[in-house]
Order: sequence, then structure tokens, then C-alpha cells
Amino acid sequence: MKKIFLLAIIFFSTQSQSQTFIKFNGATALVAIPNVGIETSIGEKTTFSFDVMASFWQSFNGHSPMEFYTFTPEVRYHFKEKYDGLYVGGHAGPDFYNIQKWNNWDSNYYEHGFGYRLGVTVGYNIKLSDKFLLDIFAGGGWHQGFYKGYFNDGSPGRGDKAENWNKSGEWLPYRGGVMISYKL
Repeated sequence: MKKIFLLAIIFFSTQSQSQTFIKFNGATALVAIPNVGIETSIGEKTTFSFDVMASFWQSFNGHSPMEFYTFTPEVRYHFKEKYDGLYVGGHAGPDFYNIQKWNNWDSNYYEHGFGYRLGVTVGYNIKLSDKFLLDIFAGGGWHQGFYKGYFNDGSPGRGDKAENWNKSGEWLPYRGGVMISYKL
């Protein structure tokens, strides 16, 4: 019952603002990594955006996995007016992955785990018409990962020395592209 109530509030608040966009990232689509989202007005110069990005590549360059799923809720402040011009946003969100990091590309070692991201996005909205706009953006921040290392050649056991979860924290650029947005 609580879920239905929450969904009803979200639905009616987005409809009352009538400034809700659905978005599709054209840049990541070029490499077969879908990134879709929704953005709605929550104030005079603020919006709330939520997007999901997923890579389904079980094998990249013949042997390395490149699967990941990210969920990014973000509050954005628009300097000029909503959906027009420069904006900055703050976000925090989880991710799940089965991936071979760049520093292991010459090996058969990969990581299976989850993490969270805390970061910022800087972007620029260009109105194309009353219904369409382009959202050009880039972002990054702190990623904290918890993973287990394995070998993808059939070797038994784990490829790391940790007893439970291995941990990794790093500053990364992890967002970017050109969202093609349609006003509902």
C-alpha cells in the first residue's frame, strides 16, 4: 500500500509540474550501452533526474567481461532557467558489476561486485523545440567498490587474497554523453 501511495504522489507531482522529460543517451547507444532516464521539475530552478545505464557485454575483446548496471538519482540546479543552459547536479547511487578494470586488460583477472558513487555532473541543455532538447553532460566523483576477484580461464578459486570482500576506492569520471530528451 505504501508503494502505491508513493507512486501516486510521484505521478501527480510530475503531472502537476508538466515539465517531465524522458531521456535516451545517444552517445552511449553508439557502443551498445543503453542509458535511459527521466527528469522532472521540483522547484523554480531545480529538477530531479533519475537514470539507469547498463552494459550487457559478457565478453569484451574476446575474454574480458564488461557488464555493469548503474542507478543515478540526481538533483540539478539550473543557472538560467530549467531545461535551458548550464546546470550542475549532485548525485549518489549504487552500481553492480562484473568487469575487468583497465589495469588488468592484459590478464584474465576480473572483478564481480557492487559499489556506490558520490559525485557531480556539469551539463548544458539546448532547446530544439517545445518537446525536444539535448542534454550534454559529463560527471564523476568518488566510487567505493566491494568485489571478489576471479579468473575467467576456468582456474579454481579467487584471484585475490581477501577473505570476504576486497575494497577499492577511487576518483573517476564515470558519466557523460548527449541525452536526447522528450517532454511528456
